[in-house]
Amino acid sequence: MTSISVIGLGKLGLCLAVCYAERGFKVIGVDINDEVIDKVNAGKAPWFEPRLAELLAKHGGTNLQATNQHYRAINETDITIILTATPSNPDGSFSNCYIEDALKALAESFKDKKAYHLFVISSTVMPGSIGGFIDILEKHSGKAYNEQFGVAYDPDFVALGNVIKGFLEPDLVVIGQSRPEVGDRIEALHHELCINKPAINRMSLISAEMAKVCLNAYITMKISFANTIGNLCEKIPNTDPDAITRAIGADRRISPYYLQSGLSFGGTCFGRDVKAFTALTQKYDVDTGAVLMKTVNAINRYQDKRLAEIVEGLAGKKSTVGILGLSFTDNTPVIVESPAVKLIKILLDSEISVTVYDPLAMDNTRALFENSVIYARSMQECLSADVCVVTLRSQKYKEAVETFIPKKSLTVVDCWRILNPAVLRDNKIRLIRLWAS
Repeated sequence: MTSISVIGLGKLGLCLAVCYAERGFKVIGVDINDEVIDKVNAGKAPWFEPRLAELLAKHGGTNLQATNQHYRAINETDITIILTATPSNPDGSFSNCYIEDALKALAESFKDKKAYHLFVISSTVMPGSIGGFIDILEKHSGKAYNEQFGVAYDPDFVALGNVIKGFLEPDLVVIGQSRPEVGDRIEALHHELCINKPAINRMSLISAEMAKVCLNAYITMKISFANTIGNLCEKIPNTDPDAITRAIGADRRISPYYLQSGLSFGGTCFGRDVKAFTALTQKYDVDTGAVLMKTVNAINRYQDKRLAEIVEGLAGKKSTVGILGLSFTDNTPVIVESPAVKLIKILLDSEISVTVYDPLAMDNTRALFENSVIYARSMQECLSADVCVVTLRSQKYKEAVETFIPKKSLTVVDCWRILNPAVLRDNKIRLIRLWAS
């Protein structure tokens, strides 16, 4: 049975490890967090991600074993995947400090191994980083690159709230290879991991690094264009942003994905990837890239400002605003750069009372706002506010609002136009569909 090791059992690395375990691999997971290690070996999920608890209960401690010992990754497997965090530097570029620390520890253990070993970098890095990683491995192991070990770049293209499905059924695979036989091995690995048949793209190491950085930067431009369509439709009578984006998204040159007018983008990747792409274009004096990203940021800030203006205009100082949905996207507890969180901060500054509900993200929100907001125990309690803002495209929130019978007048702000106006009219709820005329 094939054995692999995954270095970094964070929100992406742990999901990748359980995916390989589910597909029949023996997996060694390495992390420095003892609490995560203990939970993984006990078959318990350290955090929520769809299917993570299910797969850990099945494989944790058996097909997937967690440890803090890097030597096990070297001695018990032939392929090591590094998926550690790459935090942002002050200039917006990605820091390789955690990858470098991991590679040093791995290389020290690799000194005494006679067999060939393949190191696969999956973390998001700045173009040109892999060369430095190769130098570290050669220096600390005393082994020769492309003779006693190989290096590949195999970036992830997954999103929180959909990570496991993203690893098992990716749209695309990008493989950065130094030699064809390395690319062959990584491609074969994906054929075993994936339950679909994604597009496989093999290229040079630095081209693969570029592809990863470019993808999210492009998605933010697409989101920004869709939001600009919505902003126009808000001003132009009888225009429907969803009809427009649905139509133009049918053109294969555009595609419908991430093409819907709505709130600002958030999360752990988009914002920092915009900064990294900006830093990359500035490093090589390509001013057009910085101009594009500056505009993307401006549109994103405008979406937050416009949402706050609308909500503040509907709610008086003595009103209570309820917010359904706190995370930056559905099915995750992550609230980093969440439009809901940014709205809460503005409302609190305006001394407007805020009630919130999102069972997945409640603990993270409480850690941020403490007692400044009211934490509803149910969707119905949150809907008892004077104005309620639905921030996520969530079926459970849609059903809750459409079946809610208010005891007093209620204004609902539908940020993604998911609610059925005919149903809400029967319930005497005033509906505000954002970005629609």
